Amino acid sequence: MLTEQTKLLARRHYLTGLAIALVGAILFSTKAIVAKLIYRYNVDAVTLICFRMAFSLPIFAAIAIWQMHKSGSLSKADRWRLVALGLVGYYLSSFLDFLGLQYISAGLERLILFLTPSFVLLISAFFLKRAVSRLEWAALLVSYLGIVLVFFHDLKLGGEYVLLGSALVLGAAISYAIYLIQSGQLVQRLGSLRLVSYAMCVSSAACIGQFFILRPASMLVQPLAVYSLSIVNAVMCTVLPVFMTMIAVKRIGAATASQAGMIGPVSTLFLGAYFIGEPITSWQLAGTILVMGGMYLLSRKKT
Repeated sequence: MLTEQTKLLARRHYLTGLAIALVGAILFSTKAIVAKLIYRYNVDAVTLICFRMAFSLPIFAAIAIWQMHKSGSLSKADRWRLVALGLVGYYLSSFLDFLGLQYISAGLERLILFLTPSFVLLISAFFLKRAVSRLEWAALLVSYLGIVLVFFHDLKLGGEYVLLGSALVLGAAISYAIYLIQSGQLVQRLGSLRLVSYAMCVSSAACIGQFFILRPASMLVQPLAVYSLSIVNAVMCTVLPVFMTMIAVKRIGAATASQAGMIGPVSTLFLGAYFIGEPITSWQLAGTILVMGGMYLLSRKKT
């Protein structure tokens, strides 16, 4: 009886973790939809990301201060590493992502970002001399074919700006892949909660500082809807997904949490159709299936 009860509790623990991972992935993907809604008020990427990080900063700063008191100060070397990670992983990646969203559909943006694990693999292969198996090459080929399908479909509708937007989001995915590779050793020493909160504070400072360098302060005055959507973008699409993903990883492991993230491109496709009227075509569905299939093969590779 005790064994059955233990199994039941373990199963419930797993399913709860899986549900948290799924909701976190959907919320994180929703940022593309929220960004598209904000752009309707003639807000540019610099202003959008400033509001997003300004509303996120108090939460991440509070967690960073708590972690500082709990774990003590950092070494000088780790401080510089955190600054670099914050600038590359969250500032540069987020800025390029939101900049690209001005030119491409939310569905294509999510598919390109979903290729981040493949960029981690390629960077590791070419620069860190990691061996790549045939299965991994096949997974990359399948997923990139899916991107090509959606890209050429959107190119017919959006013209030259689709190429620009795709290149920007591609840069966002590559910069985040670099962040993931570089943060591997640091997260072992600092812990994920401390690393994320510190890096997000650095990113927030950079995004807010960029706004005051490039834009007049008068652009802080926006319609009420922009502030409301920015709060949603900050809390529901940034802070909550970050911590929900960490909770899910702790409950069900990184591999399973990563596979749960595959719901992201699908949710973006349907949310985009519902909230901003983006069409769902057979080409997009085929491309999405290929990308998700490729990433699934990659996630199933035994390390």
